[in-house]
Amino acid sequence: MKLEDLHIQYDKLQKKYGAKDLNSIYNGGCSDNPDICFVFMNPTGKNNASSKDWKGIRAPWIGTKNIWDLFYKLNLLDEEIYFKIKSIKGKDWTEELAYKVYEDVTKHKYFITNLGKCTQIDARELPNSVYEKYLDLLCKEIEIINPKVIILFGNQVSSIVLDEKISVSQCRKKLFIKKINGKNYNFYSVYYPVGNGRFNIDKSLEDIKYIMGGIYENR
Repeated sequence: MKLEDLHIQYDKLQKKYGAKDLNSIYNGGCSDNPDICFVFMNPTGKNNASSKDWKGIRAPWIGTKNIWDLFYKLNLLDEEIYFKIKSIKGKDWTEELAYKVYEDVTKHKYFITNLGKCTQIDARELPNSVYEKYLDLLCKEIEIINPKVIILFGNQVSSIVLDEKISVSQCRKKLFIKKINGKNYNFYSVYYPVGNGRFNIDKSLEDIKYIMGGIYENR
């Protein structure tokens, strides 16, 4: 199975749970044994790729700025790409720029996805029941890309994926093991670093740097 084989399922769920006039957003980055798979919540209409007119890749965070601060501070984004993102308005992202950004993401060996692929008009809160519809598909994504570590952002995503009540503040830098189709994968729960969680970005950076240190030590 390939990642592209999952797209039809994401698009079906978009019609059921997302905004009808927006596209679902898939994933992007290194899909062959990446160092890290970053799992966020769900996309919003701020992502340029959610437009029906968009012909480029449908990857997370296209047309946004703040999340790229995190990746740049983690040394996971080249300076030239970062300053290009910061110098333009979100609506000015082109399909070519989106491709270049994710080419850089791939070079740095990480993968970006959301638990929910259903694009909403805004950052409205979604019930657990919607995210749960995507859990099996996320597990298939993880099987396909085979990451060394999966980082889950926020309490809600972490609790659903790990199938237990998670409070990020109580489990910082704690390793969780989840078995997917007979194989154990390493998971960590980290503070959500953007939107209402932006004041926690320093804690997110601290914890992710700790996790990355363990990955590079074991290379």
